[in-house]
This record gives sequence, C-alpha cells and structure tokens, in this order.
Amino acid sequence: MTSLIAAALAFLAIHLAVSGTRLRDAIVSGIGEGPYRGLFSLASIATIVWLCIAFNRATAGHDVPLFDSGHFRDMGVVMIFLAFALAVPGVARRSPTSVGGESTTQVDGVLRITRHPFLWGVMLWSAFHLIANGTLGTAIFFGTFFLVAAIGTRAIDGKMRRNRPAQWRAVAASTSNIPFAAIAAGRNKFAVREYFDWRLGLAVVLFAGFLVFHERLFSVSPFPA
Repeated sequence: MTSLIAAALAFLAIHLAVSGTRLRDAIVSGIGEGPYRGLFSLASIATIVWLCIAFNRATAGHDVPLFDSGHFRDMGVVMIFLAFALAVPGVARRSPTSVGGESTTQVDGVLRITRHPFLWGVMLWSAFHLIANGTLGTAIFFGTFFLVAAIGTRAIDGKMRRNRPAQWRAVAASTSNIPFAAIAAGRNKFAVREYFDWRLGLAVVLFAGFLVFHERLFSVSPFPA
C-alpha cells in the first residue's frame, strides 16, 4: 500500500503542481512548448504504469474494505457508457481547451455539453469504480484519477485565461465546465446532429469492446450479478 500511495502522490504532483500552473508557464518559456509536452507525456506514462503496478500488488488477494455500496455497482454499464459518450467524442473533436486547439473558438458537438468532455468522462469512470468497490486500494487508485481530472478542468481554464484571454472570453461565454450548465442557462443549445455523429459511433464500438474484454483483462464482470 505504501508504493500505491507514493505513486498516487507522484501522479498528483505532476498534474496538479505543474500542469496548468504558472510553473508550467515558466518551464515552457525556458524549454519551449514541444519539449515540455514530450517530457510531460513521458512522466505521465511512467507514473501511470507505476500506479497500475502498485495498485495490482496492493490489492492482490485482499483489499481493506471501507464501505458497502450495495446495488450501486449494478449501474456500471450505464455509468461507464456515459463516460465513453463524453470522453471519446471529446478526444475526437478539436477543442479550444485541448492540445492543438489553441487557435480555435469553435464550440460544437459534445463541447456544447461541457468544454472538458474527456475529463468529465474520466471523472464518471473513476467515481463509479471508487464507489462501487468501496475499498482502500480502489479509493486511492481511482480517487487519484478523479482528483486530477476534477482539478484539471479548473487548471486548464486558468491557463487559458492567463495565456489566451481573448479566446477564453469567447469560449467561456458559450460553454460551461459543469455538463449542461451553459445549455440550462441559455448560453448554448444541444445540437442533435452534431453530437450523434461518427464520434459517438466510435464511442459505442469502443464501449462494446470494453464490455466483451473487461472480465478477461481485469477479472471482473462489468454486468450485474
């Protein structure tokens, strides 16, 4: 469990103390955007691998129970599909808040729902697993991803506000961090044709594959008992 905690702290430090902060801005000004992205990607992959290995070792055979979520785990198929339905279209669509979208203010498709669809997908995925399992190891592992994603939405907004104020004002005026908040406030509207396109189809295909191989990969059935 000590290694799992250390890996979680390392992952949190990389993303919360560097990414999206003024420290990131200082590093980029010193070495450039490209080298920074390369080094950050390598560090992220390394800590994720460490986190996964530590989690498997810490929970092998036994994990400390914290609470019983009852039948909440039966909601897994629905909750994780919603996570895929946000995350996959979010990755597949050019966004002002993602890498490579710095020059655009276009808000369409899933971005009408939230300007951070991938991170909200991660939050749904991690929150479900944390609650459904209710153990110490899963709380540390999935809680780490939840915190990074949740705080990451604010960090990305802050970085955009500092470095691209004109673009930030245009994007913030028609989008929201919280899903559907901008739509509910009348600052945007849900466009059925934009959302139900090949990107959602890709999400459905990937989700179907996830259901088929989940038990084989993780030794746990995704379906209700």
